[in-house]
Amino acid sequence: MSAWIAVLNCGSSSIKFALFDASRTPLPRTAPWSGKVEGIGSPQASYQESGAPSEPLVLEAVDPYHAALAHIRERIQARLQGDRLLAVAHRVVHGGAKYFLPTRIDAQVLADLRSYIPLAPLHQPFALEAIEVLLRERPELPQVACFDTAFHHTLPDVEKVLPLPFENWERGVRRYGFHGLSYAFLSIALAERYGERARGRTLCAHLGSGASLCGMNDLKSVATTMGFSALDGLMMGTRCGSLDPGVVLYLLESERLDAHELGQLLYHRSGLLGVSGVSADPRELLPIESGNERVTLALALYVRRIVREIGALVAVLGGLDLLVFTAGVGEHNAAIRERVCHDLAYLGLELDPVANLANAPIISTPSSSVPVAVEPTNEEWIAARDAIATLA
Repeated sequence: MSAWIAVLNCGSSSIKFALFDASRTPLPRTAPWSGKVEGIGSPQASYQESGAPSEPLVLEAVDPYHAALAHIRERIQARLQGDRLLAVAHRVVHGGAKYFLPTRIDAQVLADLRSYIPLAPLHQPFALEAIEVLLRERPELPQVACFDTAFHHTLPDVEKVLPLPFENWERGVRRYGFHGLSYAFLSIALAERYGERARGRTLCAHLGSGASLCGMNDLKSVATTMGFSALDGLMMGTRCGSLDPGVVLYLLESERLDAHELGQLLYHRSGLLGVSGVSADPRELLPIESGNERVTLALALYVRRIVREIGALVAVLGGLDLLVFTAGVGEHNAAIRERVCHDLAYLGLELDPVANLANAPIISTPSSSVPVAVEPTNEEWIAARDAIATLA
């Protein structure tokens, strides 16, 4: 009989899941079975699992999120076929100043994590909802929180502290950094693929619907673009990224937005969607940019913010030995990578157009001063690995 780790990655309208065989050592990096529910709360909800096409999923209207979780639990139980479920690992976006190691969840930990909801309102509540349901219905089943902030615990204080009165730092108002599970995987995969070069001045670009950069030295985080919240840094699909705080004051005072309206604007109506007025997805914007000035501007601003922040992190790192693209846009969008690297030519970057179009592991030419890589991330494997270590 095998023992399995289930991994849940819960967003506001989607839940990704995977099963890893914990009885195998070392833990295989590819989940033998995985899937997702998308469109939760909409009429277009769908379910997909390994080896099967996506299919419509009718969810109870009163509480569709709980219904989606229940459907996933049923499918996991059917897949286990009597095997033991060892634990459930959860991607939890924010661990605050208290949690930076994978942590077994109990009522006290859950209460602490609830207090961080205002710091990550897009993700934190939904992971905690899944945890709470399982604590109530399967109290004997171990659950482990794996934090997106944890990888950035190595940031020096000069990167963490905000230029506010110091008592704010003492109350936990500081830069935390996010996408840590992704960067933790890259720190392993890049060391295996590139050896000592990866231990130098490495810059990783996690570009998806959310986006951030991480500057690493010796495969540890030394600088990153997301800070106190997942709004900071790069322009994203629907999030604004770095913003003059005076704009926020203006929106509160002159536009008379309340806190909820302001949150909706900054998290859901800004970024590529806000500027273009069309879509949050570069794949949908690129084919229509030639005939739409706002789309052209949105994509130009998106690339400009990536280039600007890369320049800032290169300055902090004192140079660049390896540039890595990962996540949905980073792994699959050759046009965005080409535009970013074109504007970084002053660093000696030179792309191979054929390799770039093929999303090859190395997309730079042999003569490029800095190798440019594409490395698929694997947050689920990191969470499963960390859960096993926590239970040992």
